[in-house]
Amino acid sequence: MKVEQFDYVIVGGGSAGCVMAARLSEDNDVSVLLLEAGGRDWHPYIQIPLGVGQIRQAGMFDWGYLSTPQAGLDGRRIELKRGKVLGGSSSINFMAHNRGNRSDYERWVRLGAKQWSYDHLLPYFKRLESWRGEAAAHRGSDGPVGITYTCDSDPLGWAVLEAAKAAGYPIFDDLNSPEPNGFGLAQSAIDRGRRASASRAYLRPALGRRNLTVRTRAIAARILFEGKTAVGLQYLRSDKLGEIRARREVILTSGAFNSPQLLMLSGIGDADALRKLNITPVQHLPGVGANLQDHLSIPLTYQRIGAESALHRMLRIDRLVPALLNALVAGKGPATILPSGINSILRTRPELDAPDIQIIFGAGALEARPWLPGFNQWQDLFYLRPVGAHPQSRGHVTLASNDPCAKPVIDPRYLSCVEDVRVLRDGFRIAREVVSQLQLDAFRGEELSPGLACRTDADIDKHIRHTATTVQHASCTCRIGEDDMAVVDARLRVHGINRLRVVDASVMPEILSCNIHAAVLAIAEWASDVIRGKAPMRPDGNSRDATKETEKN
Repeated sequence: MKVEQFDYVIVGGGSAGCVMAARLSEDNDVSVLLLEAGGRDWHPYIQIPLGVGQIRQAGMFDWGYLSTPQAGLDGRRIELKRGKVLGGSSSINFMAHNRGNRSDYERWVRLGAKQWSYDHLLPYFKRLESWRGEAAAHRGSDGPVGITYTCDSDPLGWAVLEAAKAAGYPIFDDLNSPEPNGFGLAQSAIDRGRRASASRAYLRPALGRRNLTVRTRAIAARILFEGKTAVGLQYLRSDKLGEIRARREVILTSGAFNSPQLLMLSGIGDADALRKLNITPVQHLPGVGANLQDHLSIPLTYQRIGAESALHRMLRIDRLVPALLNALVAGKGPATILPSGINSILRTRPELDAPDIQIIFGAGALEARPWLPGFNQWQDLFYLRPVGAHPQSRGHVTLASNDPCAKPVIDPRYLSCVEDVRVLRDGFRIAREVVSQLQLDAFRGEELSPGLACRTDADIDKHIRHTATTVQHASCTCRIGEDDMAVVDARLRVHGINRLRVVDASVMPEILSCNIHAAVLAIAEWASDVIRGKAPMRPDGNSRDATKETEKN
């Protein structure tokens, strides 16, 4: 049987994978294959922003991962959602678009990623976005990903901003300005009423190219090597084992869980651990799967009083069907926005070099569902969720077996560092302080969770350990660097291996102080220039890619 050959084999059709496939296939003289374990992203729930509620509640398009029992969370196993569909997690997430604070990227520089300072990544943030708000020097206007304010029509959201201001916190016109440290209107990857997933923004416009092949429902089984050089891939599709050869590179874009899993299945990781699973080591890199970082959040939930929320009103079944049709056909109406119009990035102490708390606002119940009067009716709520922005706890991803279809063992070791509890406690008190302001009197009913009886540090810590859950920002498991625990170098090449790269959230040296998806796109944009032999864009936004350079891999 003839073995297929491509110049680039990209493993994982998620956020970074869609960027890489689209950018690399811009060069007509190369062939590109994108492999995705899930299916196509055709479903209306993916395209309509409000469909995210049903996606999350039903566990659609998801790998179905759970953490190991977490000692820091009262022994609970935590649901770890990862998109298994074209677009990956950008097809199932809440569409938040946050770059973070300049200080996040300066920390990356100190950790060895000198090419990822805020100023060096800014032209890539601008290149990827079409900002629908007021023009600004730090915003992009003609990129593939449409960005807009999440929701600016709910009076509760404006009241939250007024309450935050009354409590003494700054209000920012643009939370994606270089140094946000306060509250402001949330921004989302929603474009003309549709989810602006990486698949929709990058991949779909490229699908007509003859040099790009997209293959779905294909599970990567093992990277193929000749000595220390990656030459191809084995994959499973329809219970059959296929083989592909890569003339130039194999590029892993499978995320913080699946990229380290595939590396280990292929013999790259801790050599002793691999031998115990009957995997022959190819390269000893003990950092593969280590350094797992994620964001935890805790709920403060309140009964919403006064006028009915837009979400509650729209989800009444007789109103829902017309709203969904309007969204699907015309990209307009209440189903095209999300009831979460406020966000914040904060320092809990002024001496910190970077924000350590994010507070997420939601103007509706997370379990909101269609209803009719007297049947399946749910209470109108709003919530603030403090998120620990720079956790010190570190977890790991390991193999359960050498079976590529077996789920990896994921132990985030949440709250194993007591400082992370302190930060969440401070965030809890900030959120409660904001909600207590008189500007919210017309909206604030009973505190439903945890309730006003939760007052002392011990009470709050108990609430944290009993209710904290991830906001699905897993990262850093194949981190960039030059030390013994680093996995990739400054150009994202796997240490000790030729023609193999990782380009996704796993390469981050440290988690950001906010949602990480925008940074994943920026990193992939940057990496596409590097792989194509283009010098990275200057901080002033001008390209220096006059000629292609040949990489020594």
